[in-house]
Amino acid sequence: MMAKWTIGLDFGTNSVRALLVNIETGEEAASAVWNYPSGEQGVILDSKDAFLARQNPLDYLKGLRFLVPSLLRKAARLKGFAAGDVIGIGVDATGSSPMPVDGEGEPLARHDKFKSNPHAMVWLWKDHTSHAEAAEITALARRIRPHYLDKCGGTYSSEWFWSKLLRCARVAPEVFDAIHTWVEISDWIPAMLTGTQAPAAMKRGICAAGHKGMFHPSWGGYPDEDFWGRLDKRLVRIRRTLPKSAHTIAKPAGGLSAYWAKIFGLPAGTPVAVGALDAHLGAVGSGIRPETLVKIIGTSTCDMMIAPLKKGLPDIPGLCGIVPESILPGYLGLEAGQSAVGDIFNWFVREFQSVGSADEAHKKLSAEAARLQAGESGLLALDWHNGNRTILVDQRLTGLLVGMTLRTNPAEVYRALIEATAFGARRIIERLEEYGAKVRRVINCGGISVRSPLAMQIYADVIGRDMEISQSEQTCALGAAIAAAVAAGRTRGGYANFASAIRAMTSVREKRYTPQPRNVKTYNRLYEIYKQLHDAFGLKGARIDLSDAMKELLAIRGEV
Repeated sequence: MMAKWTIGLDFGTNSVRALLVNIETGEEAASAVWNYPSGEQGVILDSKDAFLARQNPLDYLKGLRFLVPSLLRKAARLKGFAAGDVIGIGVDATGSSPMPVDGEGEPLARHDKFKSNPHAMVWLWKDHTSHAEAAEITALARRIRPHYLDKCGGTYSSEWFWSKLLRCARVAPEVFDAIHTWVEISDWIPAMLTGTQAPAAMKRGICAAGHKGMFHPSWGGYPDEDFWGRLDKRLVRIRRTLPKSAHTIAKPAGGLSAYWAKIFGLPAGTPVAVGALDAHLGAVGSGIRPETLVKIIGTSTCDMMIAPLKKGLPDIPGLCGIVPESILPGYLGLEAGQSAVGDIFNWFVREFQSVGSADEAHKKLSAEAARLQAGESGLLALDWHNGNRTILVDQRLTGLLVGMTLRTNPAEVYRALIEATAFGARRIIERLEEYGAKVRRVINCGGISVRSPLAMQIYADVIGRDMEISQSEQTCALGAAIAAAVAAGRTRGGYANFASAIRAMTSVREKRYTPQPRNVKTYNRLYEIYKQLHDAFGLKGARIDLSDAMKELLAIRGEV
């Protein structure tokens, strides 16, 4: 029998990746990457507003026209490969990254009037301009619909769908009044590929809707019109364009349209799976199972878990959501994370290390930092350079570095920044376990997990658990390819369920990072100070005496 293949498309912050996967073995036979040309590394910024981050939706279309044909040209060199053996396509994208569209589902940015207007583009996940609107949504929900907040950790975020819509209505009414509705990129791309981008025909995924759009079956879908009308009556119009149901990644969004089939060189009608957020499909590509935490470590970090629907879990304060079937059918999907991780390390290199390329600077600093012992620097940092996603859900918090002296050097700061992200990761795990989500295994994926042994060893020592690494370096794209194999179904040679697909298509590396007892002991002491700083600067009304924090850091440094 001829091998069957699926394609995973991963629309990230700076680029889009395509991956061709053998569904029987998980072999990643070909890959291709296309960097977004607009803005700064694909992100449209504003020098007058550090919170603004947008993307040009035309970059996605340009990328697709180049990427998939390039992927298939590489695949053509494989013995026995034929495009007709590609049985499905899966899609993931960043989120919440909503985009304003017209009545046909076309991006408003394609209209001549709005093509240069950043408000008519994609409001990228890392856009935090709507922090005030998020606070208003949270305050109103606490007053009249507290159950709306129960499934998203108790606080609505400026990273999410509705806060961005409300912000647009206020700062760009000419854009808001011209649109028909808003669509998450993870929903729009599959719809566009299948010719179902008209809002009434589009299948919206439960992943983005549940975690970012306050959608939940227990209250009939999205929040009600009266709720939005109390904030801004213009939101009621958008609410009326949204569907009553949302779909899991097990279902196809439709079949590949004739237009895109011709561009790609694939059969028309090839199933395209319902889209999902990149981190959620990264969890699938890492082999997520109950009691396994998957950490997708990139520019930011997302922490994903699943729990059987029948078992149930209490609502967990500070989480980005507990949503039925948002990751896998039959399971609750749990999402947490940190708003900046790789972005913090890159910021430090970009702003303070001018020798050589960024890669060279990272390697140099990593080598020097690896020679330091835990606690030797006398430094401690807070990892809030882009706000706090979990558990404080406050994007107006900022970074902090404590313990500097006139002898502090760049390698010490670099290590302290890595340690800070590890402490933040530990705080998330402790919150999960406080509410019954037991973490027995940790699998890491993403570029940092593969390229930075230093970071992974620090994570193992701080968290006190083995750190396993996903075999794939493209776990989000692999997860999308797995979704495609299930959406295609047994009749096309795919899989009947995710358990079978994950078992066949995922694995972890032999190398794992084990906690070192001496480091664990030191990091436990440092973590106690981290928690004091975390609560003192992050919790309103906290009364914490920090007068001994610097002296304790010096004491630890002296002992080490």
